Amino acid sequence: MIRRKKFTLRLPSRTLALGERTLIMGVLNVTPDSFSDGGRFVDPRKAVARALAMERAGADILDIGGESTRPDSRGISAQEEMARVLPVLNKLRGRLKIPISIDTQKAVIAEAAAMAGVEIINDISALRSDPEIAGVVRRHRLPIILMHMRGTPRSMQKGPFARNVLRDVIEGLREAAARAKRAGIAKSQIILDPGIGFGKNYAQNFELLARLPELARLGYPLLVGPSRKAFIGHALGGVPADERIWGTAAAVASSIFGGAHIVRAHDVAEMAQVAKIADGIVRAVGAHP
Repeated sequence: MIRRKKFTLRLPSRTLALGERTLIMGVLNVTPDSFSDGGRFVDPRKAVARALAMERAGADILDIGGESTRPDSRGISAQEEMARVLPVLNKLRGRLKIPISIDTQKAVIAEAAAMAGVEIINDISALRSDPEIAGVVRRHRLPIILMHMRGTPRSMQKGPFARNVLRDVIEGLREAAARAKRAGIAKSQIILDPGIGFGKNYAQNFELLARLPELARLGYPLLVGPSRKAFIGHALGGVPADERIWGTAAAVASSIFGGAHIVRAHDVAEMAQVAKIADGIVRAVGAHP
C-alpha cells in the first residue's frame, strides 16, 4: 500500500482534487453492443435517467461513450457516434452537478462534446487514433485520460501479449504522455490509465493490479477501470458481466491500495462504499507509518 501523491486537475468550471479521496467515474454506455450494458441506455431518456441516478449514487464524474470498445469490436462512423452521444449531452446540460467525460477516439466527437459542456476527454488510444484530439484539449483547456492498449479493440485480445506486461505498460504510458506533451498538453492535465483488459491476458491484469505502485512512480494521476471485466468473470468461474460486482469490489479496493486516484465503475453506489472504506484504511496507514 502506498501513500498517494496529490494532484489538482483544472476543468473549465472547477478544479478536482485528486488523492485526498478516491473519485468514482460512473460509466454510461449509450451503445447497443458494449460488453456489460449494451443496449440498456440507447434511448436518450433512459441515458439521462441513468446519469442522474449515478450522480445520486455517488459518482464524482460521469463518463459517456457512444462507441463500444469491447474485444473484437470494429468501430463506427463519427456520424453514428455523434447521433448517439450528442442528444444525451444536450439533455444533461445544466442538470448534472458533476463533470462529464467523453470516451472517444475521434477529434470531431471530442470537439462537439466540449461545445456541449464536456470537461474531460477519455481517449483509449492515447492520441494514436486521432492526434487532432490534442488540439481540442488545448483549445478548451481540458484534462485528458491516456490509456494503454496493445493493438486496437478489434485485435487486442488476439495476441501476442507482452512478455513483460509491466514494462510494456510503463513504456507505452511514457510514450503516450510524451506524445501529449509534444502536442502542447500540459503535464498537469494528463491522467494515465493502464488499460485493464485492453490487450492483456487474464494473469496480466492481476499482475498490473498487484504492481500498480510501480505505475504510480511515473508521476501522473492514475485511473483504473477493472469494472466487470472478463478477467474477473474468468476467475469466478465464468459468471456473466452483471454478476461480477463482488469481484469488481475486490479489484477496486486493490486499485485504491495501489495508488489509483480515480476508479471507473458501472456499479456506482456499491463502489462508492468500497472506496470510502478503502480510503479510510489508506488514511490510517498514512497516520501511523
